[in-house]
Amino acid sequence: MMKNAVLFLIGIITCFSCDNTDMISDDKEPEDDLYFPPNSGNEWETIDFNALDWNENALDDLYTYLESNDTRAFIVLKDGKIAIEKYWGNNILNTGAFEANSLWYWASAGKTLTASLVGIAEQEGDLVIEDKSSDYLGTGWTSLSLEKENLITIKHQLTMTTGLAYQVSDLDCTEPSCLGYGTDAGMQWYYHNAAYTILDEVISNATGIDYNSYTDQKIDAITGMNGRWIPLGYNNVYWSTARDMARFGLLTLNKGVWKDNQAIYTENYYRQMVNSSQDLNPSYGYLWWLNGENKIQFPGTASTLNIDLSSHAPEDLFAGMGKNGQFVEIVPNQNLVVIRMGEAPNDALVPIVFHDEMWEKLSTVISN
Repeated sequence: MMKNAVLFLIGIITCFSCDNTDMISDDKEPEDDLYFPPNSGNEWETIDFNALDWNENALDDLYTYLESNDTRAFIVLKDGKIAIEKYWGNNILNTGAFEANSLWYWASAGKTLTASLVGIAEQEGDLVIEDKSSDYLGTGWTSLSLEKENLITIKHQLTMTTGLAYQVSDLDCTEPSCLGYGTDAGMQWYYHNAAYTILDEVISNATGIDYNSYTDQKIDAITGMNGRWIPLGYNNVYWSTARDMARFGLLTLNKGVWKDNQAIYTENYYRQMVNSSQDLNPSYGYLWWLNGENKIQFPGTASTLNIDLSSHAPEDLFAGMGKNGQFVEIVPNQNLVVIRMGEAPNDALVPIVFHDEMWEKLSTVISN
């Protein structure tokens, strides 16, 4: 099924462009020390290890670890320039080596794209995140009573706090019969995938634009990304190259500003998106995972642990994290973007242990 999705993707991906006047101003200027690659072609400036004073001798250990855990692509941007870029194994069709132009799925790391799109729609006046979800989905999108359904807002969907029951056979199922009452919205945190997926429909209904077209117009066109959302069961999965994911990471590092364009969302929305969105799981923003909060509830669990997302990663890291270890990660204080795509290193819903060990290896490289 995954291979069929890739074949479909290859057949329909095209380049899109848009006028920069579509962007709403936030009076946010790009950082002077960030480089942005051209929006077309393969040009992307690299940065020398000698200029960084990083530990080049530790690279082999990092590469060995990544390759032994079925990594396909690994990129580190420093100040927007490529400091590390490495590929392993075959593409998903097993028709050749995995390369810079090979496509891969983001899995739940794509949730971060959705968070950005919600912010864009709010800035352009198409929705307000405190609005009831039923304002855009119609009543009866769950099997809750109207009173309880009307408690759920877009913000609850962004923060995994809808209160929908998670003791169900399929957490991906978006049918009303699968979306039952667990508790009032805002009273529990649980990684409920269906509640997130329905945000696609919220955005499309609010803007009147097809979800792929909206992504193309508002993010892909200004950054040079060339990805595509592909339906897979109940899910909507984003596919792109690793460099496309790095472009999105660079956009997010610069608070939604690409080159000299205007911000895609307000500075206030950005701040809320990448900081604790609620007290139940302070390591979660708007569909982004946060490090350094000392308390976390992982996907598939109903209890919190008094630990960080990663003990070896920088405390200010925030990350989009997906099944099988798809990572788009931002370290603002160091102007770093880290990308990992690949097969599953283990059977975890999100490979947290692998993620921490990856950062243990990478930290040895970047902190000489």
